[in-house]
Amino acid sequence: MLLLLQGCFFTGVESTPKVTASDVRREREPVTAEDTFLAHVADEPLGEWRPGKRFTVTDPRISLIFGSTASGMNPAEGSVITYAGMMEASSPMGTGVTDLMFRGQDGTELVYRINRPADDLLAARSLSIPFTIQESVVSAAAAAMEGKDYYILTLPWRDDRDEPMDGGRKFVRVHVDSVTAGNAHYPLKASFRDEQGLSGRIFFHPGGKGAAPRTFPTIFSFNDPRKRYQSTSPEFWELITRGAIAEGMTREECRLALGAPKEVERGATQSYLREAWLYENGVYLLFEDGLLKRFRI
Repeated sequence: MLLLLQGCFFTGVESTPKVTASDVRREREPVTAEDTFLAHVADEPLGEWRPGKRFTVTDPRISLIFGSTASGMNPAEGSVITYAGMMEASSPMGTGVTDLMFRGQDGTELVYRINRPADDLLAARSLSIPFTIQESVVSAAAAAMEGKDYYILTLPWRDDRDEPMDGGRKFVRVHVDSVTAGNAHYPLKASFRDEQGLSGRIFFHPGGKGAAPRTFPTIFSFNDPRKRYQSTSPEFWELITRGAIAEGMTREECRLALGAPKEVERGATQSYLREAWLYENGVYLLFEDGLLKRFRI
C-alpha cells in the first residue's frame, strides 16, 4: 500500500468511546448489475457432464484423489484431465459409491471414487473435483468479460503468480484482454491493462455477490466511480487511486483510499470534534472536524 505520509505522534482524544468498523457510515445500495453479472457462472452438475469435459489441474496433489490408478502420474499445475464417464459400485461395507472416470493428457485412466450413491450426486446442483477447475466455468466467464472495459475497484493488482505488484491503481478504467484458469484458491484469472498501458491480473471467484470472497462486484464496476465524487480535487483523487492519503482529506476520501478501519474512537474538545481510525496494519488516522489532521504508520 502506497501512503503519502508525514510522521506524527499524538496522545489520543479526550473521550474515546470505541465502536466497530460497522459503525462507520456506509450507504445501503440496491442490487446492481455487477452483483448478478456472473451469477450464471458456476460448476456444472454431474448430470450435465459429457465425455470429453475438460478440467484444469491446479495442484499436483490431485494424484492423491485417484489412488492406485494414478500410479506414476505426476500432473503439473495447468495440465488438463478429461471426464470419461461414471459407474456406480459397492463399497466393502455394502454402501453405494460412485466411480468417476477421467483420462490424463498421456491417456492414463484415472478413477475418483466418491462415497455417495450416483443418484445423490446426480441430484446435486453442482459437483467439484478437488484440485481442478472446470473449463466450462472459465469459458463462460471469458465469454462475458473478454474485450470489455470496466473500472477496477481494488488494490493491489496481481502478477501471474497471484503476488501483489507495484504500480497499479484503483477506480480507473481497464480493458480485459483475457480470462483464463486461475489457481487452487481462485478459479478465474482476468488479465487487463489500463489506459496508461500498465498490465495486471486479478484472481477471483465466479458467481454473484456474496457467492464467495473476491467476486466480480467486489473487483469491477460498469460505471466510473469518479463521477460520484466530483467535489474531490484532482490531486486528492490521484492519491486515492494509488491507495495514498494526505492531510486535509475527508473521512470519505480516506475510506476510499485505505478502506474502512478496524476500530474508530470518537470524542470532542472545546474547539472541535475528533475521530481516530485504527487499521489492522497499524495505520492510525486522526480527524478534526471531519478532515484528516495527522496520521501515522
